[in-house]
Amino acid sequence: MSEHAHDIALTVNGERVAARVEPRKTLVDFLREDLALTGSHVGCEHGVCGACTVRVNGAIVRGCLMLAVQCDGATVETIEGLSDSGEIADLQDAFRRRNALQCGYCTPGMILTAQDLLQHGGIPSRAAIRTHLSGNYCRCTGYHAIIDAIEAVARARAGESR
Repeated sequence: MSEHAHDIALTVNGERVAARVEPRKTLVDFLREDLALTGSHVGCEHGVCGACTVRVNGAIVRGCLMLAVQCDGATVETIEGLSDSGEIADLQDAFRRRNALQCGYCTPGMILTAQDLLQHGGIPSRAAIRTHLSGNYCRCTGYHAIIDAIEAVARARAGESR
């Protein structure tokens, strides 16, 4: 660790964390390497693919574009934390039931992005779902099953069955 390292304190998945990090370390690398939270993946490292998506202070962000030092004092939530809390259990189940995941590499980012859309309530159109997911790449599924799963959860949360 260099003399330029910074001390940070943040809350990750409900737990207080204090660490010393290099100024150039990305949030996703900090989560994966320092905290062993490997659900968020490193893909393009340019903020394009969405594999590194996490929530910081309630907003979804690309963990490869945010530095760990920028999260000093922040609340960070990863796929592990949202899964443990049960907040996304219905999305996880719908993805499984509708075969909306194959290799699984994009799935954590897809689910966090889907939850970001669905937490506003209502039933978004399939086009709105596609638009909201447009920053998350999937090379396996062709997206149709993902859209189906998200639409089914939106309908179920709104009290509709289909």
